[in-house]
Amino acid sequence: MSSEQQIFRGWGSGLLGVLIFSGSLPATRVAVADLSPMFLTSARATIAALCGAALLFVMRQKLPEKRDLKSLVIVALGVVVGFPLLTALALQYMTSAHSIVFIGLLPLSTAIFAVLRGGERPAPLFWLFSCLGSLTVVSFAFSPQGSSSLIGDLLMIASIIACGLGYAEGAALSRRLGGWQVICWALVLSAPFMLVLTWLAMPATLHNISPSAWVGLGYVSLFSMLIGFVFWYRGLALGGIATVGQLQLVQPFFGLALAGLLLGEPIAWTMIAATMIVMLCVGLARKFA
Repeated sequence: MSSEQQIFRGWGSGLLGVLIFSGSLPATRVAVADLSPMFLTSARATIAALCGAALLFVMRQKLPEKRDLKSLVIVALGVVVGFPLLTALALQYMTSAHSIVFIGLLPLSTAIFAVLRGGERPAPLFWLFSCLGSLTVVSFAFSPQGSSSLIGDLLMIASIIACGLGYAEGAALSRRLGGWQVICWALVLSAPFMLVLTWLAMPATLHNISPSAWVGLGYVSLFSMLIGFVFWYRGLALGGIATVGQLQLVQPFFGLALAGLLLGEPIAWTMIAATMIVMLCVGLARKFA
């Protein structure tokens, strides 16, 4: 495979991952209406871990080496525990439409950790357009039109940091283990803790939980927690963590559409304007990467 084909496939795989992840926050918003953030986080990880363990067994994958355990722990803390829990907590203070705009910060977070953990060195103009896109997101989030609550905003920023670290660490490890293997092993590694938390955070009764909340849990468990990562880590490993990571700047566009169409949440014109600016930054950052 030529380098051009590898990059093309990396971007294609990464885009599929972004499309799947776009439904995560709307699905989480629906689920936390009836389920506690702790139960949602632990249950989605437990369900995904069972599926991941079955996949590893069927595909006869050998155990990861000891040197990989540290990276797998970082991945688990970042994307299995940190991002899901922090976003679930944040969505108690804001709409999913508002939270989605924060996803525009993920490319910058991922790129920073790509340098720190993955050894990548993007060009200076890449950083210019990546920071411009991120600044647009921050400006919107703290504007009168975009403000919701300081607690919710801080929780979303913390989730972005955790997720960026998990993305970069997992992508670097994917070059050795493979994309789907990384997320499966990270899920399996965290399964004992998540299973205990699921039991402790179990609702007192299941009768009052709406079908839509169960659908939301199912989506974030199978698609957001497992299937999306299969494509995403493969894309980052093939096309470069920092460069393919810029695709996350278009995730708010898809997420806002879903929030408006499925949840009926109001979409301010400033949300659309901010999204269009960060989409422009994707192309420019890609060009100068």
